[in-house]
Amino acid sequence: MQLFTMKDLLEQRSLIVAEMRGITKNPNGAGGDLSTEQAQRFDQMKTDLSGIEKRIERQAFIDEADRRMQGEQITGTGDNRLDTELRNFSLLRAIASQVPDLADKVDGGRERELSTELQRRSGRKAHQGIMVPMSVFEKRVMTTALPVAGPGSNLISTDHRGDLYIDLLRNALVMRRLGARVITGLVGNLDIPKLKTSSTAGWVAENSALTPSDMEFDKVSMTPKHAGAITELSRNMLLQTSPDVEQLARDDFAKILAEAVDVVAIQGGGSNEPDGILETTGIGDVALGAAGGTLSVDKVIDLENEVEIDNAVGQAFLTNFKVKKAASKLKDGEGQYFGLDKVFQGYQRAFSNLVPSNLTKTTGSNLSALIFGDFSDLIMGYWSEFDLLVNPYESTAYAKGNVQVRGMLTMDLAVRHPESFAAIKDIVTE
Repeated sequence: MQLFTMKDLLEQRSLIVAEMRGITKNPNGAGGDLSTEQAQRFDQMKTDLSGIEKRIERQAFIDEADRRMQGEQITGTGDNRLDTELRNFSLLRAIASQVPDLADKVDGGRERELSTELQRRSGRKAHQGIMVPMSVFEKRVMTTALPVAGPGSNLISTDHRGDLYIDLLRNALVMRRLGARVITGLVGNLDIPKLKTSSTAGWVAENSALTPSDMEFDKVSMTPKHAGAITELSRNMLLQTSPDVEQLARDDFAKILAEAVDVVAIQGGGSNEPDGILETTGIGDVALGAAGGTLSVDKVIDLENEVEIDNAVGQAFLTNFKVKKAASKLKDGEGQYFGLDKVFQGYQRAFSNLVPSNLTKTTGSNLSALIFGDFSDLIMGYWSEFDLLVNPYESTAYAKGNVQVRGMLTMDLAVRHPESFAAIKDIVTE
């Protein structure tokens, strides 16, 4: 039996779509319509396309599971030598090389060369400053885990596995931990096809004709949107060569990026922002009252069912720590605490203060949100590496001998199926 890779499946899909497009552009039937033969072939292509889409989805799931199991890299250029060089990219040298009176004290040649190569391969220029690879924000696994620590543990050798690492930026993302899909290396706008309406089956009497029903296709579109952050670093830090100081700087930037992305992934929808889950039209809604209300186990179950009645399968809950506190205090009829496992029906759960607690309703304010859904239906697409620009002349930083650093990131979000999510947006907390 022949096994197909993701590349094979995507090529098959492209060929099918190309043939369907060719048929519609050259109709041979009367009145500019398709001929009987063309219509039959087109219908067959629709069936084939639906089948290949399902196979692509299954293969993507398997590939992702393999990567997680084997610790494989989920980003990269495909050039192992370049990827190794990129992971040795120094964030501090990249910054220091842009400071006039520090540039000759720090060797930033490697970083500038890698920035130039990234721009060449991506087909786009860094707007300003240096292009920093996202792989800078990896956190390598350098030690073996010991079941029991003791005096002899220091004698156990450490395995330095350069092929295994934890991507710090993505681990910092609560959405990533809940299963959001990440697409990197995008160039143009992205359209992801999806099946909107499938064919339907029906029962007929003897010698009666079936009623035809056509599949309808839709798409989820993603376009580049830009996020930025500004921080300040000291001159002493930029002159350090310590790996620990380098990792400290990387960790700080990773947290800044992660927060910027998570904020819009949860809600978004503001000026120039992607639409996050709470702002996506079509997600399920469970209301507690005109002015909001307190959380109850019944409402949590209603939230779960809101997803299931749309034939989706929820995987996790996401809320803030105020709601966690309220959920922890819920009691049964005998005054016994339910516990978070029972409140959230045994599902995976995550808590982040980035989940809003300042929502408003008709007569209520400072309300919190609780989200339930299949977070693998949230897609996070990245167009650019991280553009880093240093300003050593910003007045406040300059007066202290420090430098101001600005980072820009280009990405977008999309929800594949709004029905995969539901939310309570009016929880009253203390």
